[in-house]
Amino acid sequence: MTNPFMMPPTGFGPGSQPLEQGDEQLEYMPLPQDMRTYSPSLPEVDDLDANKIAPTLKVLSDVAKAASRIAKQGGTATFDLRGLDAVNRELIAETLGSGEVAAKVRDIPAIALQESVFAGVWMLKSATADYIEVAEIPSAVLSDPFTAHRAGLGDTAPLVAGVVNAPPMLVELVDKSTTFDPAAPLHVINLSLLPHTEEDLVWLDQAVGEGAVTILSRGYGNCRVTATTLPHVWRVQFFNSMDTLILDTFEVTTVPEVALAAREDLADSGDRIVQVLEAIR
Repeated sequence: MTNPFMMPPTGFGPGSQPLEQGDEQLEYMPLPQDMRTYSPSLPEVDDLDANKIAPTLKVLSDVAKAASRIAKQGGTATFDLRGLDAVNRELIAETLGSGEVAAKVRDIPAIALQESVFAGVWMLKSATADYIEVAEIPSAVLSDPFTAHRAGLGDTAPLVAGVVNAPPMLVELVDKSTTFDPAAPLHVINLSLLPHTEEDLVWLDQAVGEGAVTILSRGYGNCRVTATTLPHVWRVQFFNSMDTLILDTFEVTTVPEVALAAREDLADSGDRIVQVLEAIR
């Protein structure tokens, strides 16, 4: 009986023959190559007088103590940098570096926030302020994040052709916003798993508007967290390393967990700052 599954003759098939001149090579999609890991940032202080950098050492020592304390007890601590001279201010910036999380608070004046390489240690600047805050999330983010930067139209947003499932989602978000209980389980609407049209997404964006706070976390990809004008409602979007949206959600919470520094990370930051101080001294 003839076997219906015949092996192809040797020397046939893709890749079996040498490429002719001018043939295109097979190109693979680029993949992430590096994994970001912590390495201590040691500033150049050899040519600086120890007395001149004493304010820097004092601030960093206090920051380390605050991180260890807040990891256990919670709360926040702030350290005003406006009284430092240019040398000390630059040395602090060089030592703390820039971490993966940045944020913008559209206030008067606007505030720019940058997490340092030490999780939970934040640098904040505005037209009238320049300070370090040690916290899970800076107080400026929590003060009034749902103040409208772009007003939400609610259910008065124009219903164009193609809007199908967005209005029921808005009803759910408004209900969860109105009845929000911080002790209740996290409520998430996962747009990536729900049937919707492009028009639904546009309508929802118009309906909920945009609040005063935007947070960006960079890792293998990007996570963008945006406050809406509905109290306690945040838009959380994850993008892969190719900048393709892979997860799109609304979270009803005080602040999405992805933006918070964990207590364990704060404790670790306190220890690592002490190590850097020992190296500087």
